[in-house]
Amino acid sequence: MSPSPSSSGPRPGPALTVVGNPANRRVGLFQDAVRAAGLPPAREVAWLDVLGGRAEFRPGEVVRVESPGEDAAVERLLRGTDDATRVEGTAVWYERFTSAVRELGRAVREAGADLLDEPDDLAVLFDKRLCHGVLDLADVPVPPSPTSGSGAPAVRGWDDVRALMDGPGMRRAFVKLAHGSSASGVLAVETAGPGRVRATTSVERDASGRLFNSLRVRRLTTEHEVAAIVDALAPDGLHVERWLPKATQHGRAADLRVVVVAGRATHAVVRTSSSPMTNLHLGGARGDLNAAREATEAAGGGRSWAAALEICERAAACFPGTHCVGVDLLPATGWRRFAVGEVNAFGDLLPGLTGLPGSGAEGLDTYGAQLAALPAGDRRRGARTDGRAAGGAGTNAGTGTGADGRAGADAGTAASSGAGAAASSGAGTTDLAGREHHARI
Repeated sequence: MSPSPSSSGPRPGPALTVVGNPANRRVGLFQDAVRAAGLPPAREVAWLDVLGGRAEFRPGEVVRVESPGEDAAVERLLRGTDDATRVEGTAVWYERFTSAVRELGRAVREAGADLLDEPDDLAVLFDKRLCHGVLDLADVPVPPSPTSGSGAPAVRGWDDVRALMDGPGMRRAFVKLAHGSSASGVLAVETAGPGRVRATTSVERDASGRLFNSLRVRRLTTEHEVAAIVDALAPDGLHVERWLPKATQHGRAADLRVVVVAGRATHAVVRTSSSPMTNLHLGGARGDLNAAREATEAAGGGRSWAAALEICERAAACFPGTHCVGVDLLPATGWRRFAVGEVNAFGDLLPGLTGLPGSGAEGLDTYGAQLAALPAGDRRRGARTDGRAAGGAGTNAGTGTGADGRAGADAGTAASSGAGAAASSGAGTTDLAGREHHARI
């Protein structure tokens, strides 16, 4: 957790503002960290005011954007539904959300304030196809995907997915909503010849064809069942990628959520599951981080853990205008290799988790680490509110030492590369519609 509040009262610091849902725990946890750091409380700007065109910002403020999830009125404005369990509507959500954050960025810039979450970065982070393409161009290891990047053909339904899965190495694939989160609308699909298809998913389809999120993971054993769900999801946009075999802990599939703050990997948690989806709300559980580190070091002669964290930092460096991201890291069988599954804009909701040894965030939770990483002068690293990546992003990400005590030059190089500029795709529980957006772990 963050340090105890200072007994001497608030110390001088940047004027902080948080855009969020004021009653939400995310805003509360951030305010707790602000208080623990001895800073004046952050001014709160409600998402409802942003969406209603009433948000105002002040010169010199440092503005943090929180998830708009877990608020029925905000959800109604963004997705056009009162039913939080419905799966459909993510394309509408994405269009309205990205429009809102771009308007927010304009208002922040005109007020002379600083924004910690670059709107152009957010637009890529919330489109799995674009995010995968940016990571791939930056040579960040990712699962092979036929839908990667802006030039990939649209997936119109099951027939397109089936054709893509006939490609080399694609007999097992994840089919995901392009703008989904928290495993909403995800299917882990396996094929074994004509008519032999099965899938694992938390999506339920009712008699009228409507799709709902469920807390129960189920198996679909006929191609007809799989096709009906995929066809219903397709209008919102689909991303398809190879299903990579994962390393295990105690017989359960394992992956990691790694939080990267200002270019440095600061926090990590292992997630394990008996199903392909490791999200905690779907039956996943936290695993043993020390055991994961020992396994990676044993497999790689002492360098694998450092390499794993470096991959996460390279992924984050593709989004230099975003102060903090959560990286979903997929360890291959045997803990010898790693790939990035997703990069999450709001992937820092890990209450009570303190920083990795050597990260500079020891004793701090994810929110405290983000406050500590705000430079005293520029107050943030590597972003501009006008949509242009700042040249200092690569330098800041690559200086000092990383979370394992190594030099971080490679992360900085990636941040200042063309791939980063070209970017201009969960912790906790949320509503069943998963609209926390990459927050659940």
